[in-house]
Amino acid sequence: MLRCLRGVVVALGLLGASLPSGAQTLNMMKGIDAPHYDAQRTSWGPTSDIVNMIQDTLVALDWDGKTPIPYLAKSWTVSPDGKLYTFKLRDDVTFCSGKKFTAADVVYTFKRLKDPAIKGPFAWRAGNIKELRAPDPYTVEYELNEPFSELLLQLTMFTNVILNQENVEALGKDYGIKGADGTGPWCFDQWQPRTQIVLKRHDAYKWGPSMYQNKGPVKFDKLVIKIIPEDSSRVAAMLGGTFDVTHQFPTQFIPQAKAMPSLLVQEARPNFQLLYFGFKITRPMVADRRVREAMSIAINRAEIAKAILQGNADPAYTIVDPDALDHDPNTKGLVKEDMERAKALLEEAGWKVGSDGIREKDGVKLQPRIYYTANANSARVAEAIQGYLRKIGVDWRLQPWDSTISSVKMMEQDYEVWSVTVPYLSAGDLMNIYFDSANIPTPNRMNWKDAETDEWLRQGRMALNEADRAKYYALVQQKVMREHLWMPILNINMHMVTNKKIKGARPHMIYQNTFYKGLDYSL
Repeated sequence: MLRCLRGVVVALGLLGASLPSGAQTLNMMKGIDAPHYDAQRTSWGPTSDIVNMIQDTLVALDWDGKTPIPYLAKSWTVSPDGKLYTFKLRDDVTFCSGKKFTAADVVYTFKRLKDPAIKGPFAWRAGNIKELRAPDPYTVEYELNEPFSELLLQLTMFTNVILNQENVEALGKDYGIKGADGTGPWCFDQWQPRTQIVLKRHDAYKWGPSMYQNKGPVKFDKLVIKIIPEDSSRVAAMLGGTFDVTHQFPTQFIPQAKAMPSLLVQEARPNFQLLYFGFKITRPMVADRRVREAMSIAINRAEIAKAILQGNADPAYTIVDPDALDHDPNTKGLVKEDMERAKALLEEAGWKVGSDGIREKDGVKLQPRIYYTANANSARVAEAIQGYLRKIGVDWRLQPWDSTISSVKMMEQDYEVWSVTVPYLSAGDLMNIYFDSANIPTPNRMNWKDAETDEWLRQGRMALNEADRAKYYALVQQKVMREHLWMPILNINMHMVTNKKIKGARPHMIYQNTFYKGLDYSL
């Protein structure tokens, strides 16, 4: 395997030769590009990593993955009823364009996020806003209609980065494509879709959060991020020294990377990433809960984790990782792998085995269409599941999509099952993303519209103590697990691999973005 990978280095050397050279350029790889870099209009992880480099949030997420710390907001107070947050802002912050950052930018940002025209899939992360006020240029009164138990945590997420109104309005529909002005340590320079993103140093930046030793500016003139979808090519590039850093390193090659004396492999901890397959339950083929359960229990997750992820993932039998905040232990056992029970459930649901071994009902074959992003993990896992399900008479029709269009394709209705790997911070974070009916058609691609679920989510969000929050989020977990709306497959580990000549690298866990701000990186 190593011989094969080294064979790719020669070709990649030519690629690397085209990059800016010298100590002032940091060369990075990522496997997946995004359709755009407008943080408010997407839930897409490949958008979030670049956004987090070029734009800032009011609060940052500390290394522990659960503590909000001051950032653009240097302090805040919360009213006793949990409805009014008063943020005191830094007065020394500028956008890359040179424009001064003030409270007006914060007010504009969240008004745009809540505008129905944006159709922001993660707008809920900002809470149920009643009004935003700027009593002076460096104070924001952030008033909610109801308490939001995780507001500060959610404000660390890329959806809530602060925008420059002038820049957004000047670019119009090209915002996030031809540019995006931010207050981050890196500035948007150029983007060639599916090829590379080039960022340059924000020279005025000096407001890095306390989690970093270096408060700014960054120590490189440029950050060049190449899009290299092929796992083997990214691995070969790191082995050959062509690149300095890559995140979301292919898990099956972690042992080889650890064996290389020139590379440093670091695992992000904590880290919650679930690779799952979801059912669009309004499609007749998967509308019956028994059909969904049959598919879920017919596969061997431990085998997939070992054979495909090389042990760099754990089998997932619940939607929420057991180590995550507000995980409900009572969901254990709701997914019990059992091939014979799977067959019996399909028989009970009226799907009979045809002459070709594929089940059918009312003249329709059980051949659900499966959408997923054409990356290595999703593809190999989908193919493995396809093999398991053929044993019970289900014929998955696999339809991979390029990363630049897969999020758009998954907004369509003409498929039965989709797959993504979702990063999250807590049970409440994950549940509010996917199971609130307000998020139909995306990210609630199940079209799950249930009054009880919506009310329990609301009660969890409004909870003023930990016990109530955990209680209501547990009820949601139990219900959606019993309905088998998803097939949880794997809890994925996440690694950052750097060349050892790079110092100060430490992987973060926020939304698959191990790089985060990159303030401490140096040669």
